[in-house]
Amino acid sequence: MPLLTIHHKTEYRYAHPVAFGEHRIMLRPRDGHDLRVLSGNLKIVPEPMSLRWIHDVFGNSVAIATFDERAETLSFDSTATVEHNPAEEFALTPDDPAYFYPFLYDDEEFPDLIQVITPQYADPDGVLSAWARNFLDEEGPTPTFKILSGMTHGIRKAFGYRKRHEQGTWHPLDTLQTGSGTCRDFALLMIEALRRLGIAARFVSGYIAIPGDRAHGYVGGGSTHAWVQVYLPSAGWIEFDPTNGIVGTRDLIRVAVARDPRQAIPLHGTYLGSTDAFVGMEVRINVVSVGDAAKV
Repeated sequence: MPLLTIHHKTEYRYAHPVAFGEHRIMLRPRDGHDLRVLSGNLKIVPEPMSLRWIHDVFGNSVAIATFDERAETLSFDSTATVEHNPAEEFALTPDDPAYFYPFLYDDEEFPDLIQVITPQYADPDGVLSAWARNFLDEEGPTPTFKILSGMTHGIRKAFGYRKRHEQGTWHPLDTLQTGSGTCRDFALLMIEALRRLGIAARFVSGYIAIPGDRAHGYVGGGSTHAWVQVYLPSAGWIEFDPTNGIVGTRDLIRVAVARDPRQAIPLHGTYLGSTDAFVGMEVRINVVSVGDAAKV
């Protein structure tokens, strides 16, 4: 199985020493059938007064740091080595209960899925609902995989990626109107569109590796990323990346899942000082095969 090392460093810089409030760090990869965390290390400078680890309501691993000293810089340096073995590209068979849309969720599962089936963002004129229905066949039931893959590749082809430095995720209607956005915007657009079709979908935050030559391992690169998980009866949670047109977890390293993007922010905290004290932030991410880690 491929072994990957993810190195993620974020450094905040200030014009003069400031005090720091609580920081929540969500950088540790999330274990699963396709992903196993072999080791992890988090170094914070200045050293926090306390650092504790919890699992949030979704089972994500979160570190909570508090500080008792002032500094001009604050850095978070996370290194994790994972065993990554993505399954072959997913496809439903005619024997699966969700092979055709519409389908029904099991009565035992539905109460646990209702929060990720219910739309979270307003669509007063039905624009988003109408866009979602474009992926349905006009006559007869539509193969569910056709809807999911069609939406994944449709966003990839029709929307332009635009890097944005300000915080937050656009409302799905804004993403539709502009025809552009970030990976978080595209993920939220797909999630809300699927929810309007009654399909359970949730947000995933993590990393994407830059593959280079897969035959010789990952050569370095990568970035934080966001995509979508969809729940289907008997199939479970399946991943779709509308930014890159990926079905499954190829090149994707999962860190957190959430109902809404605001619940899966990789690093969040405050400082105590004047608003003009903040100078800037630098983020460096590298994803490499373990054998190549020493070369990068």
